[in-house]
Amino acid sequence: MNLIDTIKGSLLEGFFPAGWDLSRIDACVGEPSTVLARQAWWNKAFSPVPCGTPDEFDVKMGHEIAKVIRAARKDGVPLAMILPVGPMGMYKWVVYFLSEWGVPCDHVHGFNMDEWADADGNTLPGHTDGAFQHAMEQAFYGPLGTLTVPPAQRNFATRDNLPTYPAKIAKLRAAGARLVTVFGIGRVCHIAFWEPHFAAEYKSVDDWKAATHRLGAKLHPLTIEQNAITSFKSRTTLVPAYANTIGPGLFLQSDWVIGGADGVLSRGMQWQGLSFWMTLRYGPDPWIPSTFMPTLPGRLFFLNELAGPLVAECN
Repeated sequence: MNLIDTIKGSLLEGFFPAGWDLSRIDACVGEPSTVLARQAWWNKAFSPVPCGTPDEFDVKMGHEIAKVIRAARKDGVPLAMILPVGPMGMYKWVVYFLSEWGVPCDHVHGFNMDEWADADGNTLPGHTDGAFQHAMEQAFYGPLGTLTVPPAQRNFATRDNLPTYPAKIAKLRAAGARLVTVFGIGRVCHIAFWEPHFAAEYKSVDDWKAATHRLGAKLHPLTIEQNAITSFKSRTTLVPAYANTIGPGLFLQSDWVIGGADGVLSRGMQWQGLSFWMTLRYGPDPWIPSTFMPTLPGRLFFLNELAGPLVAECN
């Protein structure tokens, strides 16, 4: 007896996104040894990268981000980077490598992928604790010192600025810029805060793919609880119910993606294993946004523990 067998008539009926096939989702999970097996829909240049420890994960992901910044600098082209606040541990290593190599970042244009908001898209002041802008200034832009991205080239997902992202990125790409998206995977497989239930609003996959952003996006309850665990010390009441976010019309343009899945806790507990397997095995589906990331060239760094075995265990 499991959730799939017992969900009818329970409080969970209607809780999961309407387009989710729970039996198909469950079938995504395999033996840990098979997690790297390539799937037909993966881009030839996409690969998952296993990491044994959180420290290894942070270093490898940070090195990958620093490499693309250095490569664009060497090639003399601008670099547009869509950046997350979560995961975060890699940023100190991006700073370390760029500082060691002496790579200035005045060719980089940063675009924060999302920000907490109210239903109208109004955000916290950027200097506020908890604001993603503040987190980025503290973890990345500030520590780079004299090598940093110029303030005029740092974009944050505010009500006024987020709608300008498509035109700004298009202008950069017309000038020869590369577009790199750094991302994490949400509990309900969102990319940025582009949630699965948004799929119901689009007539076709192409329409969904064309959507560039959303102000005051309504978050799924599991997204709120995920953030209560990871960012708010369990205080669900502090987590906003809305956010501003980029959409697939931006992240699916990426020339390269750098993903991170590090959602382990302690004493054998974790929250991201199923989401990780769904991303790799379900196949592209707007109801599971992260499933499109393997269709792009790039790398997805992950902690080995997320591969499982994903079995029942009391902790």
